[in-house]
Amino acid sequence: GLYPSAEAFRADLHSMWFGLYSRSGGKVLDSSGFEHVFHGELKKGTVSGCHNWVQLQALERAGRLEYLGYTWDGPWTGFPDVLSLQFRWDGHPKPRGSLLVGSSPEFDLALFTLCFLTRPDSQCHVSLGGEAATIQTYTWDEQRLVASAYPLTP
Repeated sequence: GLYPSAEAFRADLHSMWFGLYSRSGGKVLDSSGFEHVFHGELKKGTVSGCHNWVQLQALERAGRLEYLGYTWDGPWTGFPDVLSLQFRWDGHPKPRGSLLVGSSPEFDLALFTLCFLTRPDSQCHVSLGGEAATIQTYTWDEQRLVASAYPLTP
């Protein structure tokens, strides 16, 4: 009931994840929710975003990621799991980040979209494999653009 048609939903989905905005504080449109969440960005010398295990695996295989350990591993014994970890990407630190591990990017996008639409700028409580999980979403400057989305960890 949120959209009059599948086409309207697809257009909004594309806009919310791929709509451009400026994270650099200038007029250059240099970021999107998809880039921030699924790829990651550098912001003032540290890694910002990068909440996707597939990206971390690709960076590690390329020798560009130094894994520094995890600070929390969720209660799941299978996948998807939730992990809070630390790493360096090309020497730039990510002091703490959280992500779903073992899920597909399509699953992450669907879950984050659901939470973004139903609980924007707040915590979204879900069940993953029978265990409680919480997804945090943020909008960009009160627009319907994703600024960030990730699982919360203690």
